[in-house]
Amino acid sequence: MKLIQLCHLVTTRDLARLYQCKNGTKTINQAVKRHINRFPERFMFKLTKEEYIYILRSQFGTLELEQGQYSKYLPYAFTEQGVAMLATILRTEVAVGVSISIMDAFVLMRKYISTNNCDNRISNLEAKYIEHDTKINQIFNALESKKKINEIYFNGQIYDAYSKILSIIKESQEELIIIDNYADITILDMISKINIPVTLITTRNNYLTKIDIEKYNSQYNNLKIIYNNTFHDRYLILDNKIIYHMGSSINYAGSKTFSINKLEDKIVIISLINEIKKHLIKDA
Repeated sequence: MKLIQLCHLVTTRDLARLYQCKNGTKTINQAVKRHINRFPERFMFKLTKEEYIYILRSQFGTLELEQGQYSKYLPYAFTEQGVAMLATILRTEVAVGVSISIMDAFVLMRKYISTNNCDNRISNLEAKYIEHDTKINQIFNALESKKKINEIYFNGQIYDAYSKILSIIKESQEELIIIDNYADITILDMISKINIPVTLITTRNNYLTKIDIEKYNSQYNNLKIIYNNTFHDRYLILDNKIIYHMGSSINYAGSKTFSINKLEDKIVIISLINEIKKHLIKDA
């Protein structure tokens, strides 16, 4: 493998340390194994012995590596795209923050190599690789910032979807409105973690029973139910100003591929909030 390509890699061992994984590389390997279809070879691959030794020497200087000084299990190496993808499946504040720092480091590394020509060891072909990879970096940086607003969850990512929806709900400071025609006890579990008024707009054939609602309000007393069959889609309305659109009902989130999108068009947001308020007054 070319020098420039090795300079653009981060090993499983590096990521486990940076992400503060309690189980070390095992955490990274298990996460990747569960989502192996999202890591093609251009994102992640296993290093050869020679490549692994080269990387170790680049990290620790010119020390002579004796047998036993490196793991007998050759690690996986992640490219910049692989690091970005890994952050989407680990979904922790540490992982996302570190991934952004790593990608920033990739950019600085390219600039240094390009400026200093790395002792003239970079060929014209490798220089083209830098230019091409920089464009990829710009795309992934844009995707990383966009990910905070629009996210997709694939079939089986049930906990990841649940965790994301709960984090959105916790963003509410004054009032939360949930529109979901197939509401069930999952919503009660979520809103029990916030101490603000919650209005649930749903249909009468949802999965919440009268006794579910009564028992919930006997302890938390922050839930108001409005039965209305006007809305087809699912929404989370935070403080009457922020709206998230969900492609799945909360109780089914992650059982099939779906997306969560934050609405950004102010006219659409105002129109939808006015429509919701109209039904809140009408059906109260």
